[in-house]
Amino acid sequence: MNEPAAGIEVEDVSKVYERHARPALDHLSLTIGTSEFVAITGPSGCGKSTLLHLIAGLDRPSSGTVRVGGEDIQRVNADRFRRRRIGLVFQLHNLLTHLTAEQNVAIPMFGTGRTVRDRVARSRELLDDVQLGDRAGRRPPELSGGERQRIAIARALANDPSILLADEPTGSLDSASVDRVLGLLQKLRTDRGLTIVLVTHDLNVAASADRLVRMADGHVVDG
Repeated sequence: MNEPAAGIEVEDVSKVYERHARPALDHLSLTIGTSEFVAITGPSGCGKSTLLHLIAGLDRPSSGTVRVGGEDIQRVNADRFRRRRIGLVFQLHNLLTHLTAEQNVAIPMFGTGRTVRDRVARSRELLDDVQLGDRAGRRPPELSGGERQRIAIARALANDPSILLADEPTGSLDSASVDRVLGLLQKLRTDRGLTIVLVTHDLNVAASADRLVRMADGHVVDG
């Protein structure tokens, strides 16, 4: 079987936050194929979230190169890059409690040139995709934890990203909600060809991915 084309290339990357401190990432290299679903695991403090932040353009490496779709993200406008290419999901859904589900999903579309009608239609389409179309008018406090996380995933897809980065997205969910979120991620990868990078401590969650990458002390040790 042919190897998937490289969607993400992390080449000899180090990240140091304080001089003389141990690097958060230490000459790490990793390639992730287009439409591949990769789970990254390892002990707390091993650099998993730092790696995700560098891929998202939320931070910059101290040395080395991060390429997404062949594009060196240090050479582009980070905000525009994220809006165009990246969807982000975190353990805490970060929904605005005073807005409805539909309004929360629409937030990333502001400033993109979409009309109000387009934003509403797109939000409703995405809520249908995550099987929450009937919750469009509900606010986060009226929803379960699993429903809130699925809305956060819908929001991350608002601008049709090619890559979804998820940092412990199931960490605060019960087992039934975990299964539903993982099933949704698998369906999104199949239907949309998304590249998915999932950081997790849970090996049962990691088992849902195509490939497991293990990290320790700022290095990839397996995968």
